[in-house]
Amino acid sequence: MSLHNTYPAISDLRAGAKKRIPSFVWEYLDSATGDERTKMRNQARLRQVGLTPSVLHGEFAPDLSTTFLGQKLPLPFGISPIGMSGLIWPNAEQLLAKSAASLGIPYTLSTVAAQAPEDLAPHLGENAWFQMYPPRDEAIRIDMLERAKAAGFKTLVLTVDVPVASRRERQTRSGLTNPPKLTPRLLAQVLQKPAWALGTMRQGMPHMKMLDKYSAPAAEGLSSTAHVGYLLRTSPDWDYVKWLRNAWGGPFIVKGVMRSDDAIELEKIGVDAIWVSNHAGRQFDAAPATIDILPAIKAATKLPLIFDSGIEGGLDVLRALASGADFVMLGRAWHYALGALGEKGPAHLADMLAKDLEANMGQLGTKTLFELPEPFEIKD
Repeated sequence: MSLHNTYPAISDLRAGAKKRIPSFVWEYLDSATGDERTKMRNQARLRQVGLTPSVLHGEFAPDLSTTFLGQKLPLPFGISPIGMSGLIWPNAEQLLAKSAASLGIPYTLSTVAAQAPEDLAPHLGENAWFQMYPPRDEAIRIDMLERAKAAGFKTLVLTVDVPVASRRERQTRSGLTNPPKLTPRLLAQVLQKPAWALGTMRQGMPHMKMLDKYSAPAAEGLSSTAHVGYLLRTSPDWDYVKWLRNAWGGPFIVKGVMRSDDAIELEKIGVDAIWVSNHAGRQFDAAPATIDILPAIKAATKLPLIFDSGIEGGLDVLRALASGADFVMLGRAWHYALGALGEKGPAHLADMLAKDLEANMGQLGTKTLFELPEPFEIKD
């Protein structure tokens, strides 16, 4: 039976993943912060973006390709960074990097992933992106950039919307700490999920491997949602961005932008693209939905824009593109796919999204992603 019969939507992968990973890991992946209103707002507001169908276009095969930062890409979406990705599914970083290379789409490794840039060097494609949480120490900054470049990462992503650790109450209630410690409560959950347990046994308990070189022997006193990375990093300012722009020789993206005036200043500094994001609701629970901010930022800058937060299918990708995005990134969905299907998951998710794009583009009568109609607000 085709995987499309069993897992025809991201919601099916989500349900499958929940069955196969321990509860405390699920809470880490699926939760946001506060009452999770921003997470829900992201999804609800995307659902209210309407696109008007068009008829009598005859038979055609939609072209799903696009160009971003000078690269021709076969699909308009890629893989967002998620910290401790390897906790969610064993060896997740390598599995996702290999899938992205095979698909020809961007893969973004987090500074606080469970594998270091050197680990992924043999598995990277042409569109390998490295996401940096900003180290305070200049020597560490320089070393991180050199390690990323040497491993084959060609695009740098600076995340600017995590000046402090968010509270993430649901994650805290789960009992998860950084680094993870298997208390009797958590061990009981692990024993109920044999595939995750066996994979983690083979890989070893995940930790933020890139930081091993820089971290102090202990990180006592940090909150359960903070981690050793908070001992090393700072809250960046405009001078920090200028320094990083000059220090990095390749394409440079700033992630976590939600204001038009910030986008204007970033364009002046010389960044290459802006990533419009509210961190999928994981940082601040009074933030507007990313889709509501996107058009204003599009009007304020000539820079290409990446969109994330709230994507639940190919139609949502089209909604974001029609609203001003040049490219779309997903994070949780790829990990739902790994949790539900293991190594087969990412390829299935990509195929699912592609088929959804094709079906909806057929309804819209749009042969390319550059012919999408003007969006309107659905008022139910």
